[in-house]
Amino acid sequence: MDGHHVIVGSPKFILDSTGQTLPTTKMVESELSTYVAIDHQLAGVISFTDQLRPGVAELMARLKTLGVKHTAMLTGDREDHAREISKAAHLDGFEANLLPEGKVDSVKKLRQQYDPIVMVGDGINDAPALATATVGVAMGAHGTGISAEAADIVLLVDDISRVADAVETGQRMLRVAKQSIYIGLGLSFGLMVLAAFGLIPPAIGALFQEVIDVAVIVNGLRAR
Repeated sequence: MDGHHVIVGSPKFILDSTGQTLPTTKMVESELSTYVAIDHQLAGVISFTDQLRPGVAELMARLKTLGVKHTAMLTGDREDHAREISKAAHLDGFEANLLPEGKVDSVKKLRQQYDPIVMVGDGINDAPALATATVGVAMGAHGTGISAEAADIVLLVDDISRVADAVETGQRMLRVAKQSIYIGLGLSFGLMVLAAFGLIPPAIGALFQEVIDVAVIVNGLRAR
């Protein structure tokens, strides 16, 4: 910029790029901070606070009622800041200071304990983890294109509560699909047994089978 090399990033990124040890101040300790280096020399610190998205605490409670066993936050922010946000959101856990590959490793680790895994994200750093999760959900309203490409579901409004709507919709679709499978197979098997004992003429059996097929299709349409 204007002939100068400008670097903006986390303390580790600035340290790796410039080799400079960063000063620690009360202001930097208490707030989320981004460091700025100009021509490989530390030039300043941008400190700001983060706010929890509206409705996050209510979302976590609703997810619990839907059967979600574990909720966690994966973030590149500092641990103390992540702990505060995690507590305010009523999450079960968190991991901080994560690079994109660190988020991927965390998702893989969680998949060994829980299945399926749903990952929600809106940034470039979230894209690899979204692709790694069983189901990736991207916040499409203000999210990046690459995160939307990596996700399986894209929420077109900036409303985090829609995540619970997506989970509930998926669970309902699965229930309807299982009902159709069990009912269709069960009735078909029953007709096969009756036909095997000669209790149903072939033509009547074929007609009953068509009725079952139509009933299963109509039941499946309830998923809409």
